[in-house]
Amino acid sequence: MSDLSRLQGFADHAVPALEGRFFRPPLPDGYVARARLCERLHAGLSGRLLLISAPAGFGKSSLAVEFCEGLPRQWQSLWLGLSQRDSDPGRFLERLLAGLQQFFPQLGGQALGLLKMRQRHQPFAFEEWLDGLLDELALHLIPGSPVLVVLDDYHLAQGPVLDRCLQFFLNHLPSALVVMVTSRQRPDWHLARLRLSRQLLELNEQDLRLTHAESLAVLDQQGSALNGEALHTLIQRSEGWVAGLRFWLLAASEAGDNTLPQALHGGEALIRDYLLEEVIDCLPTDVQAFLYETACLERFCAELCNAARDSHDSVSMLGYLQAHQVFLVPLDEHGRWFRYHHLFSDLLRARATQTVGPQQRRLHLNACRWFSEQGLLDEAVEQALRAGHVDVAANLVQNLSEEKLLAEQNIGLLLRWKMDLPDSLLISTPRLIVLYSWALGLACQLDAAEELSAHLSRFLPAPSATAQKSMLAQWLALSGIIARGRGERDKAQRYCSEALSSLPNLRYGQRLMCLSTLANLAVTEGDLWRARALNRDALELAQRVANPLFEALAHYDRARVLQARGETLRALEEVRQGLQRLKGLSAQRLYAIRARLTCYEGYLLTTRLQTEAGRERLLAGLSEARACRDISVLIAHCVIAGLEGRAGRFAAAFAELGEAERLMHIWDVPPIYYLAMITLVKCELWLAQDRIDLAEAWLVRLAQTYSGDQAATAPECLPHLPYLIDVQRAVLERIQGKNQASVERLQALELCAQKADSQLMRLIVLNQQILSLMGTPDEGLARDLFSQCLQAAMGGTLSPFEELIERHPLWVKEMLLVRAPCPVRDALMQRLPVTLAVAREIGDQADNLSARELSVLQLIAQGCSNQEISEQLFISLHTVKTHASHINSKLGVERRTQAVARAQEMGLLG
Repeated sequence: MSDLSRLQGFADHAVPALEGRFFRPPLPDGYVARARLCERLHAGLSGRLLLISAPAGFGKSSLAVEFCEGLPRQWQSLWLGLSQRDSDPGRFLERLLAGLQQFFPQLGGQALGLLKMRQRHQPFAFEEWLDGLLDELALHLIPGSPVLVVLDDYHLAQGPVLDRCLQFFLNHLPSALVVMVTSRQRPDWHLARLRLSRQLLELNEQDLRLTHAESLAVLDQQGSALNGEALHTLIQRSEGWVAGLRFWLLAASEAGDNTLPQALHGGEALIRDYLLEEVIDCLPTDVQAFLYETACLERFCAELCNAARDSHDSVSMLGYLQAHQVFLVPLDEHGRWFRYHHLFSDLLRARATQTVGPQQRRLHLNACRWFSEQGLLDEAVEQALRAGHVDVAANLVQNLSEEKLLAEQNIGLLLRWKMDLPDSLLISTPRLIVLYSWALGLACQLDAAEELSAHLSRFLPAPSATAQKSMLAQWLALSGIIARGRGERDKAQRYCSEALSSLPNLRYGQRLMCLSTLANLAVTEGDLWRARALNRDALELAQRVANPLFEALAHYDRARVLQARGETLRALEEVRQGLQRLKGLSAQRLYAIRARLTCYEGYLLTTRLQTEAGRERLLAGLSEARACRDISVLIAHCVIAGLEGRAGRFAAAFAELGEAERLMHIWDVPPIYYLAMITLVKCELWLAQDRIDLAEAWLVRLAQTYSGDQAATAPECLPHLPYLIDVQRAVLERIQGKNQASVERLQALELCAQKADSQLMRLIVLNQQILSLMGTPDEGLARDLFSQCLQAAMGGTLSPFEELIERHPLWVKEMLLVRAPCPVRDALMQRLPVTLAVAREIGDQADNLSARELSVLQLIAQGCSNQEISEQLFISLHTVKTHASHINSKLGVERRTQAVARAQEMGLLG
């Protein structure tokens, strides 16, 4: 209830008694507008009923208030805030009629008299009474001045008789009258006819959940300083429940610290009291018992609840929870699987420990048996561990096939189980040793994987020659994967090749891992044709065993090889074929290969210069990859860092790389997997910032590691690493004014790219050669190279042109205009208008200002000294002076003040 005495101006202006009965409360402080929902409600005004039903705290009433405040001018609204007293149909109808009489004073005089004469203990013909009132109301209503009747908190008054009255009211509603209802449970009305005739607009819990942007707006309204992982966790756990976020803000405010993400917990005092008072304590005793008993289940269905509770009433219990909107979250389209809202389950579990704690082991063990019978081994193991039966859990893990593990690669789950299983159990059988060696290998914990796999020798000789051969083959496959992780190329090739020749056909998962490893090594050697043949063998094997996860993995490997060849469009098609094969899998389960495909799709889109679409896919893949503990998070973080750097947001770029390094440390991944890849991206960022000394020092170190006779093997995530290091060294040489050395290095790289048939590397190198030739006596050669660039880009890669377009847009336009139309030419032409805008404004000056020179010029205009510019842009004082000199020369001026004045005339400073 609103405390009206606290409303501004309330004490000075008394509300008339009748008007006070229909008072519409104001919007709460800090309310965030829900424009998207109001638009939907406005569309529903052409019907009869607007129904908003959701659990407590989802902002139903506030949304209704916002909607009423924004009604079109011709609309009138009547607000009825209901209470338990209105469950008497006679009292409710009296209030409704009194409210309508505010608009139509002559309405229902006789009807009101009949209503007042009734005795509550005697039957009353409510439908006959309503029929007469509605006929009279139809005569008063004016089509050009419709009325919206709002019934707020209908659940408080709901009952069988009132439901029948309102059903009759809705079925016979005259035109120019619309009803809006807010309720915590769906009214017991038959709405099929209204829905079929499009007379009903319904918003439910899923609709009312705050979007990510709306959640941020709620927090920003109160000045929350959260960011990064803490902010992500807070929004994720709130699940769009506005009351949860507001309680967190209130708790943080009272604590004097709004940076406590752990405060958003269902057991926290404010949320606990609210849920107890508004939800749980209002439920029947048997329903409360059901909630506490099933709170220990991460997800559940009626059959599982019956098995865990040794009961047969779970269908009716779940039906009651659905009907009464008790924080039940559906997990499928068939209405079979559910879970509780995170914060609601927090509270239930905390209280269940106090109330039914001794029964928890039995519940978990019963659930374990049920999951095991259904073939859901993951959940069965989880329940066994929660029941404290580690021996049962170990036996269940042994039933997990290597193929299932290698297909799903959700190694985070296995490693979590490993922490609960004694070491003596882990090495008790060859099956457990092989399974956990694979899990550790896929998790990049190479030393631990090798140490565990060594325990296989305790079980040799095996009971039969077939078992002996199989065990040795599995050891070879494991050793090959470990050697690849360590960069031991020759050993990895030998082990994987020997494993392929001796692994039984039924070990198709391990065969596919070996084929994938060998294909990746072929890419590092520049043998793309061999990599392609290995990809083909892997896809044929995956299709033969009809495993969609392995098929998706084969499509991923094929996409990477196609991208290396510069065939980006075909690579995108492979990625989407892989994702299509996964369509039938549960969206609730986590799959590493789905995460990899999604991340790689994002990367490929960025190479097509579809930056926003690419970023969206990268973030989606990154979320699942983190949950699976998959190394593909590196690709996502590095690509996003590159996007931020190209946009000039260097702090955000380095933050992305810092987060990638943090994850690698937490996951105990050896530096060989990630350090060079992250360092190379840092070098690109440093060069863009003119931090030449730092970039040079690290590029030298990288080159020493990945070139020469003793060169290390490129990491799995970036097989082209040595080429890319050399490209950045050529960029460095160009920046240092060593154009001839830069061109020679790039020409050597071009020969390597041609030999390997890598159009991607050739395209990158050719664009960099053009940049090195611009402004030199050999600039004419750049025209021929540009033609070769267009040919190399026919596969769809566009991102290597980005720097050339930014620096020399007019030259690129001139080159494109003399070419015949083609997909690449057309795509690049579409990129030119934005970059040419600045060029046109500069007019016929001798040269264009570079992006870095524009940044320096903007700071000069702000009155910054050279030292201040140096500090803000992270460049040396000497570089600042050089840029300032170039700016003066290009603008035809001699002093800073003249440069600023000329730039303002040209509109360069906004």
